[in-house]
Amino acid sequence: MRHLFVTILIFFLPFLYNFSFALGARTLAGGWNLTGDWTPIDASDPMVIEIGKFAVDEHDKDDHMSLQFEKVVGGESQVVAGTQYNITITAVEGGVENNYVALVWDKPWQKFRQLMSFVGPV
Repeated sequence: MRHLFVTILIFFLPFLYNFSFALGARTLAGGWNLTGDWTPIDASDPMVIEIGKFAVDEHDKDDHMSLQFEKVVGGESQVVAGTQYNITITAVEGGVENNYVALVWDKPWQKFRQLMSFVGPV
């Protein structure tokens, strides 16, 4: 029995090695994304816009500001125990438009969303 296990292991190890190498190469070439990778976001995606509005609203509550969300300019997301969004947002205060960078952690299955940081104007 042990001999059979060793034979099977020796037979499949090269395939596993090649598959893992190919997966890594595919990721580096811009193909599949693995958990933990930062990937560009679509600024017009309704979910991303919702995250942007949330960031501005939370910042206003925490800092007693009166920023008004304008749009998401760009950013990236990372899958980790939920999704982190690192986004650049355009917001207006007193008629002046500025860009801000927000980091939001979202876990929709737990109905959890938290503003981790909000920096700006940048």
